[in-house]
Order: sequence, then C-alpha cells, then structure tokens
Amino acid sequence: MSTGRTALPTAATEPSLQRTLTTPLLFFFILGDVLGAGVYVLVGQVAADAGGAVWVPLVVALLLALLTAASYAELATKYPRAGGASHYATRAFGPGVGFVAGFCMLAAGVVSVAALARGFGGDYLSAFVTLPVAGVAVLFLGALALVNARGIRESTRANVVATVIEVGGLAVIVVLGAWLLARGEGDPSRLVQLGTPEKGAAAAVLSGAVLAYYSFVGFETSVNVAEETRDPRRSYPRALFGALATAGVVYVLVGIAASAAVPTDKLAASSGPLLEVVKAAGGVPIWLFSAVALVAVANGALLTGIMSSRLAYGMARDGLLPAGLTKVLPGRRTPWVAIAATTAPAMLLALTGSVAELASTLVLLLLVVFLIVNTAVLVLRRDPGETDHFRAPTAIPVLGAISCVVLATQVEAAVWLRGLAVLAVGVVLAAVAARKRRGATGTRREEPSTASGPGRGAGPGDG
Repeated sequence: MSTGRTALPTAATEPSLQRTLTTPLLFFFILGDVLGAGVYVLVGQVAADAGGAVWVPLVVALLLALLTAASYAELATKYPRAGGASHYATRAFGPGVGFVAGFCMLAAGVVSVAALARGFGGDYLSAFVTLPVAGVAVLFLGALALVNARGIRESTRANVVATVIEVGGLAVIVVLGAWLLARGEGDPSRLVQLGTPEKGAAAAVLSGAVLAYYSFVGFETSVNVAEETRDPRRSYPRALFGALATAGVVYVLVGIAASAAVPTDKLAASSGPLLEVVKAAGGVPIWLFSAVALVAVANGALLTGIMSSRLAYGMARDGLLPAGLTKVLPGRRTPWVAIAATTAPAMLLALTGSVAELASTLVLLLLVVFLIVNTAVLVLRRDPGETDHFRAPTAIPVLGAISCVVLATQVEAAVWLRGLAVLAVGVVLAAVAARKRRGATGTRREEPSTASGPGRGAGPGDG
C-alpha cells in the first residue's frame, strides 16, 4: 500500500495496457518526440535572441531539461503507470493538484497537435499541392487517431522510421554547413558572437535558453507509456537520458552549421531557417527537404497525440476524469475513447484557427507542470514505491524546480495572461471534480454495511 497522501484506485479489476515497448523502441519514441518540428523553426528565433552563438543557449537548455528529466525518471520507474505528471501530483499533493497538472498537460498536448496539424497543411505541403489548410488538418488528425488506436507497437514502429528520416534531414544540414565552410563561403567567427545590440551576453543566453528549452520538451510525454514498457525500471532511464543526449548533440551541430553558413540577421528573419542553409549550399532539392519537414511535423503530432490519449486514460483511472475514458479496444488494448476525446478538441482548434493565440502558452504551461513534478519527487521520497527504481540526487529536483521559476520569469506578460486563464479553468474544473468526489464518498458512507462487516465499506476509488 502506498504511504502517499492520497489513496488511489486499485488495479485488480482494471483493464491493463499491453507491455510491448522495448528499450530501443522507447528510445526512438522519446528521440522522435524531442526532435520534432520545433527544430526546423527555432534556430532562427534563438539567433534573434542570442546572436550567432546559437549553440550556447542550446547547451544551457539541454542542461536545464536534464534536471527535470531526472525527476521524471525517478517517478516513472517508481510508479510505472499511464497518467504521468497528473498521477505523481495526485500522490504527492492530492487530486486537486493532480487535476491541474494533468489539465495543463492535456491543454498543451491538444493545442500542440492542432498547431502541428495546421502546420502540416501549410507551406511545407504547398511545395507539392495547394489544399485548404483546415480540411487537411482535420483529415490529418483523423488519420493520426486511427494509427494511435491501431496500437502502441505500430505507432512506435512508425515513429522509428519517421525519427530516422528526421535525424537524416538534420544530418544533411550539418553536412551542408560543413560543405559551405569548406568552400570558404561561411563565417565561423559568428559562432562566438553572443548577445545582441539590445541585450548583453547573460540576458541573451537566458532569453535564448527559454526558446531553446521548447525544442527539448517532449521527453515528459514518454512517462505516459511507461506502463506499456516491458521493464520500465531498467529501460526508461536509459532511453530517456540517451535520447536527450542524442538530441542535444544533434541540436548543437545543427545550430553551429546554420549559424556558420547563414548570416545571423538572415537566419533570424527566416521562418524556415534550415531551408536557408539548403538554399545557400545547393545540391539538395527544396521539395525533398520540405518532405522531410512534413515527416517531422507528422511524427511530432503522432507522438503528442499518443501522450494526450494516455494522459486522459490515466487521469480517468485515477478518478480525475470520467470513467468512460478508461475503455480500451478488446483486442488492441488501446484507449479508444481517450483517443477520440483528445482528437475532437484538436480538430475544433485546427478549424477555428485559435491555435496561434494559445501556442505561445505551451512553454509556460509545461513549466508549471515541471515545477509540480520536481517538488513531487521530494514529497514522495517517504513512499518506497516500486523496488530498485531510479533515484536522483536530492539536489537535482531542487535545481529543477528553481530552473522552472527562473525560466518562467523570462516569459512575456501577454503569455502569462493567457496561461493564467488556462490555469483558472483547470482550477475550477478541479473544484467541481472535488465536490463530486465528496458527494460520492458521502453517499457511500450513508449506505448500510454489508457482509464485509463494519469499517469495510468501499474506500476511495473502489468500485
């Protein structure tokens, strides 16, 4: 029995998810989620904030991400259940905080999928065919839902192929950058130019790290498939840290290649900075790189969709969302109701076009979640959990929590307003859920005792 603050539902009669993920599949799952579409646009934005030394804020962002990743590794191996941050927060602080954490993750995930769906139907697709963005987005999301429902094994195998293509595209950028330098057309001196006329070096690194931090998020989604991993206590830390380290090396090399190959002002002004490297170097068709970008966008959307559906499933199993979301397909053992419930609002957002207003709140929402997770690690140290789980040094979650606060101070006021609005909705819904739980508990207590004897009534989450 857990010694945490909140008793959670037992799993004796619950339908379980199928354990099919191996360490390599989990590694590619995490790597594919981290190496998403963001890298294809973020390099230019980081250059605008930090100057030519793009690699510096990328390294700083990687180190900060590793702090929170260590907290996730401890909790995912200690409690290998779908639900992720919501499940951990519920154990540490109660269902109210658990609901808010899960709601923030769900909001970020749904908005991210909708934004990626619109991105898939935009400029990259127009290199091949011009179609209505909204219509493409809806069809795209429907196809992703079908792949998700097909099974976690099939989804992650598709991710392996897509991740190889993504990494191959980024490797092409690194090679093209080196080729430009070998031809004497690049300028390696830009790699040590840190800061802008408006910002000093320290401020440039910090503001650039906030943008670069977004390129590393995605690792947190993998905890929602820990329950579907064959040996999470052994596999998860290896896959997590290996994937983040690999992504960090790739990002730094891409940042160096792009900054050395393309003037900083041109890089900063482009919405497709890596495409500027392709144009400058020549030798690679524009349509081919656009195809790689489409694969990156589709892969990121698929993995985020998997995370959102598993998170909704886990929250429902913990009693934080309607129980109907725990229904799984009899043969496939995939949470089909949760998949449908997370796909529908993503379609609505993609159709209304309001994604652009919400997309900038993603980092802030995730920082709130990361702060909760880092503090939950410390609170749950009194609960032994699973035996032989990964344990991070105490200083790591403390530094992780501090890093979330520091990065949040760099978020613009307008983004804070939107983020606080989303948090307010989550708090209200958490209060409604708490009232329902209290009402249900009161009803059970009023029922006469059965053959179980006095004091053996249904506990929290039973039934």
